[in-house]
Amino acid sequence: MFTRIIPVLTFKDQRMIKTIQFEDYYDVGDPVTTAKFYDSQDVDELILLDITASQEKRDPNFKLINSFTAECLMPLTIGGGITNLKHIEEMLLAGADKISINSYAIENPNFITEASKNYGSQCIVVSIDVKKDKDNKYIVFTNGGQTNTKINALDWVEEVEDRGAGEILINSIDNDGTMIGYDTELIKLVTNKVNDIPVIALGGAGLLQDIVDVYYSSNPSAIAMSSIFHFTDNKPVKANAYAIENGIKARSI
Repeated sequence: MFTRIIPVLTFKDQRMIKTIQFEDYYDVGDPVTTAKFYDSQDVDELILLDITASQEKRDPNFKLINSFTAECLMPLTIGGGITNLKHIEEMLLAGADKISINSYAIENPNFITEASKNYGSQCIVVSIDVKKDKDNKYIVFTNGGQTNTKINALDWVEEVEDRGAGEILINSIDNDGTMIGYDTELIKLVTNKVNDIPVIALGGAGLLQDIVDVYYSSNPSAIAMSSIFHFTDNKPVKANAYAIENGIKARSI
């Protein structure tokens, strides 16, 4: 099985934005244009996250989602503002392949079970945003990193798998946008905690070597990244090639 190298595109309203540690939004362009570029690169898949929808308590941006699905043939995982089964159904009908749920899963954990039973676990991704507290424990945060749930991240990972999620996207708030590398300790703890569920690592990639480091230290099923593609000359083709050169079984694109 190939290790997937996945670009992540975060957006607010109709614009693509980037953050550093979930603070200070930076406008970095048109999200649909960027998604079309990734599609032209034949990437493994693309993760699209509306990172302020839950915090602002609004529905998913279906207008923008339809623009993504109309322009892209690659598999799409889409998240942000999902609070009911109708949202999931509308996204799937619009052309999404997988649905990412985050804040509402914490508010209503049974929603993971309902979503997996209704649409199949293969299309339900639970995204988990994690930050270290003053005692160096990994804690789950929601609503764009604004709400400290006080839930231990590893306990939540275990529950998410037990409730039938098909995949976990684990994101380090501390490393988000910093381009200092992944929190390999966090990723390793998560991959060791789960039984069969695939784990996607996210947060901190700044060098192609970061892909290699997190793969060999933490064994994620997939490696996701954003800033490295926006702020350096590295692109998905180069990232996949570098992974292959370093012994990772990635797909040549």
